[in-house]
Amino acid sequence: MALPPGLFADAAGVARCTWCQASDVYRQYHDTEWGFPVTDERRLFEKICLEGFQAGLSWLTILNKRENFRRGFAHFDAEQVARFKQADIDRLLADAGIVRHRGKIESTLNNAKRVIELRAEFGSLAAYAWRHEAPPASRPKRITLAALQTITTSPESVAMSKDLKKRGWSFVGPTTVYAFMQAMGLVNDHIEGCHVREAALAARAALDRPT
Repeated sequence: MALPPGLFADAAGVARCTWCQASDVYRQYHDTEWGFPVTDERRLFEKICLEGFQAGLSWLTILNKRENFRRGFAHFDAEQVARFKQADIDRLLADAGIVRHRGKIESTLNNAKRVIELRAEFGSLAAYAWRHEAPPASRPKRITLAALQTITTSPESVAMSKDLKKRGWSFVGPTTVYAFMQAMGLVNDHIEGCHVREAALAARAALDRPT
């Protein structure tokens, strides 16, 4: 039986979203992380920073370098990153294990300071991010490849992007923010028929939304 567009089957016949077909690392990320709801502060900060680094590149490129990014950026502890100095920027620019883009490195340091400001206002980055969860009625009735090909942003990602920029964040355009929402489980864009979709839905149903 043919799979719907946007899915592929591995040797065991397990159906997954086609975008993770390139490597075992990608499939592991798809199966255990992407689309599952996240409230952990470091993971949220890490993802929004790495989405900025991805601009112009593939996510697989960033994923393959993720452990190097974590080492370079103090495992994305915002308080530590906010205290980075010029010597840290120079160190990161010399680190061949990450994407050595001065603007994106400086953006991460800036955004760390902005995280601390958000926490003072909202209690946590998680509480702020989950305020922008899409209401179910605004989502497509069925998540198909055709539906996803029309969605690169959402009203919620546009609103969150606009608000973050107003607060002084950088590298947080609406498309970047929507990719962040997909990865962190604020939306579930696993295609219908993907074996992970129901598990991600169940995790969202069980989630105690941060306030």
